[in-house]
Formats: sequence, structure tokens, C-alpha cells
Amino acid sequence: MPSALTHPAPTRTPVAPRRSRGSALARWVLRTIAGIILIGVVLVAGTAFRVWQVARIDDYSHADAIVVLGAAQYNGTPSSVFEARLGQAFHLYSKGVAPLVITVGGKQVGDNYTEAAAGKNYLEERGVPADHVVAVETGSDTLQSIEAVTAAMRGRDIGSAVLVSDPWHSLRIRTMARDEGLDAWTAPTRTGPAVYTRESQFHGIARETGALLWYQITHFSADFKYTAEQ
Repeated sequence: MPSALTHPAPTRTPVAPRRSRGSALARWVLRTIAGIILIGVVLVAGTAFRVWQVARIDDYSHADAIVVLGAAQYNGTPSSVFEARLGQAFHLYSKGVAPLVITVGGKQVGDNYTEAAAGKNYLEERGVPADHVVAVETGSDTLQSIEAVTAAMRGRDIGSAVLVSDPWHSLRIRTMARDEGLDAWTAPTRTGPAVYTRESQFHGIARETGALLWYQITHFSADFKYTAEQ
């Protein structure tokens, strides 16, 4: 009799071990965290680049007013930071960029002068006619100053301004001014403690990157002290 056909025993395909739900969840959480960190890094780096980029812009287009952001003053004498800003404003006025200069800034408790008044006096002493300088003596931070300037300009029925401050401050003040409805651009100072050293430049960019991101998220101001001597 023919022998019965023999069949090899079936082989079992190895089954991969099941991954636990806990490990899958952990991987998802790690990927999410990594994605958030990456987005944060890109956002901060991109903002820092824009702060640096706008800091390099000098726009001398004709405007209704030159607006000088205030800084520390000592009994009516502008600090080196403030003096550099006022010097740039005087240069712009002398070039005929605008017929009006607006100084802005309040005062600390115990001060005899506001930043705006100290700035106005400084410009008048250098030959700018008194009726060509307006002191807006309000504002203890950048946002309050921009809001006060906007109100003063609207009261005069003017709406375009070239903003003067430190280079790294330019993007934030331009953003705030445009948010308030002004037609605004910047011509920052190129002298003073804000640009003296690589260290002060790095600190300025880092400080303004954080302040701008805070403003864009909250629409509140965040002004930090200078590390360079004022």
C-alpha cells in the first residue's frame, strides 16, 4: 500500500509583543513636549532676528512728528541713553524729517523733572524753537508712552511719526504705535550705551525679544532695566 503522505507540522509566525498603553502614551507625551520646545525655539529665534533686522533700519521719510521715547534723567539732565536719543531726534529735525518733535515720559517719585520736560529743555538749548517741541509728560513704560503720544497727536490732527529710541527697542515701539493706529516707522540712535559693546547689544536683543513676545501675548508692556550704564 502506498504510504500516507506526510505533512510538515505547521510553523507559527512569531507574534510581536504587544506594546503597553502606558509606553505609547509616554511616547506621545514626549513627542508633544519636543514639538512644543521646537516651536518655542523657532518663535524666539525668529523674533530675535526681527528685533535685530528692524534695529538696522533708518527710515528718514518725512513725517508729521519725530517722537523721542524717554529714558532716565537726573534733575533735568538726560542720562547717556536719553541724550543719545535726543541727539538723534535733533539730527532728524535738522534734516527736515519733521517740523515737530515730541518728547514723552513721566517722572519717578521725588523727581523735579519729567523725562519729557528734560528732553524738551535739552532740544531747546540746542536751538529747536520752543513751539516746535511738545512735551507729553505721561508714561512710566513704553506702552503708556505710546498711548499718550497717540492721544496728543490725534489732538493735533496728525498721524505719522518717526520713532526714536535705541536700535533694539525699535520693533516693539513700532509694533505698539501701529497697533494704536499711528503711521509709524523708526530711525534709532547709533550711539550710547545700547550699542557700545557686543555684550550690551546682545543684552538689548535678548531683552527686547522677551518684551516683544510678552506684549504680543498679553498686550501689556514689559520694560527691563539696562545692563549698560545709563
